Amino acid sequence: MNTKKLALLIVIALLAIAFFAFDLGQYLTLGYLKSRQADFAALYAANRGSVLGVYFLIYVTATAMSLPGAAVLTLAGGALFGFWTGLLVISFASTIGATLACTAARFILRDWVQSRFGHRLDAINKGVQSEGPFYLFTVRLIPVIPFFVINLAMGLTAMPLRSFYWVSQLGMLPGTMVYVNAGKELGRVDSLSGILSPSLIASFVLLGLFPLVAKKIITRIRQRQGKSQDL
Repeated sequence: MNTKKLALLIVIALLAIAFFAFDLGQYLTLGYLKSRQADFAALYAANRGSVLGVYFLIYVTATAMSLPGAAVLTLAGGALFGFWTGLLVISFASTIGATLACTAARFILRDWVQSRFGHRLDAINKGVQSEGPFYLFTVRLIPVIPFFVINLAMGLTAMPLRSFYWVSQLGMLPGTMVYVNAGKELGRVDSLSGILSPSLIASFVLLGLFPLVAKKIITRIRQRQGKSQDL
């Protein structure tokens, strides 16, 4: 391993150690963010650009390092920024972070990922070889495999990073929309009675139904592809 790769690996390791040593995960919980919602809202109202920038960097870092808390950050973004701003920031932050994780796996952590998740890679490699970008789009749209595993595993394939980026951006967008909308509705809850609001219930029903709907869509697409090939 050359000096630059070793230095970057050390930096990543130190950041991961600091995250767990200082228990930074406690700040990426729904309970903590909900308890500080009013403070964050006031800070955002006074410094919109700075708050958006810091949030963007935190999200990219958490995703790039495969740290826990991405789902909570997405809900928090919807609650704090609203739907459209939250969707724009989170969509790009999540995709950039995922691409950085894929790059790290490809150029730095190849051996570690192989030893850690090797048993899950055969199916992914076969899928990429047979279906190309559509396979990545499928696993992004239907979250049967944890996203951080996809990021790392794709680093071991021959898929170009440019393809990985735009397919991930598109594939994660519907799920991001569902989570951001749920966060927006959750951010409006200020009492126990708010939990029973129709809009919040609808958001979480949508959250539960999304994987099933996405699976049916992908099945329909595959069936059409099979029919066209038969012709």
